[in-house]
Order: sequence, then C-alpha cells, then structure tokens
Amino acid sequence: MDLKLPPFHLAIPVHDLAVARAFYGGLLGCQEGRSAQHWVDFNLYGHQLVCHLAPWKPGRADPGHHNPVDGHAVPVPHFGVVLDRTAWNALAERLQDAGVEFLIEPHVRFRGLAGEQATMFFLDPSGNALEFKAFDDVDSGLFAT
Repeated sequence: MDLKLPPFHLAIPVHDLAVARAFYGGLLGCQEGRSAQHWVDFNLYGHQLVCHLAPWKPGRADPGHHNPVDGHAVPVPHFGVVLDRTAWNALAERLQDAGVEFLIEPHVRFRGLAGEQATMFFLDPSGNALEFKAFDDVDSGLFAT
C-alpha cells in the first residue's frame, strides 16, 4: 500500500487567533504560514490547517455527542494526524507536561487486534476535538479490517 497521500486542507472555527497561535504554533509546534486579520494557516504535519476566527462558542456542534470505540466515548466530530510511534510518544509527553486535559488519555486501543494503535484525544482552546494516533506499522495498520 502506498501511503504517500496528498496533503489535506481543513478549516476550523476558533474563538481567538492569539490563543490558536499559542496552541497550534506553540504547544503542538506547527509552523505558521500565511495569515490575515481573521484567519491563520498552520503546517499540521504536512497538512494545511486553517483557523478561522468565528463568532461562536466552543463546542457549538453538540459537544456531548460521542460514539463508543473500544470502550471509550469518542467525540464526534474530531480530526488529527497519524504519526510514527516516536513522534506520538514525544507529543503525548509534551501535552502531559503542559497539563493538557485529555478527553481520552494516551493509550493503545484494539490491543492484539487488526488496527492496533496508540491514540489520544484532547480539545483545542476553541473546543475542537483532536485525535493523534500511531501504528507500529502504518502500511498494514491504518486501513486494517
């Protein structure tokens, strides 16, 4: 399987661009790209994440909606990136050291099954749910059935 995927573009609402810059640029270490008065681009592991200033309250899209996955309540919607295990471990440690409150703590799910993966869920400061995951072998694990 060839996992050389083209970069995706995702635009999300945020309540404060300075706070988004501190979270995505500072805490997550995403390089900032272009920006204007009401939006800012970030390089999210090779993908274009655009934070748009929006007059909304965090969690506008039913913050209570979750689906059960391997014994955890997974927030819907959410987005994130698949990292290699070393980068995932480093990010999990950085987030824990920063005191980030996890929706689902860093752990391994589907242990011993097809698609076994390390995963963690947390919110950005505007209430957008993120999942970062890692596989021991991305080529065989990402789309395992």
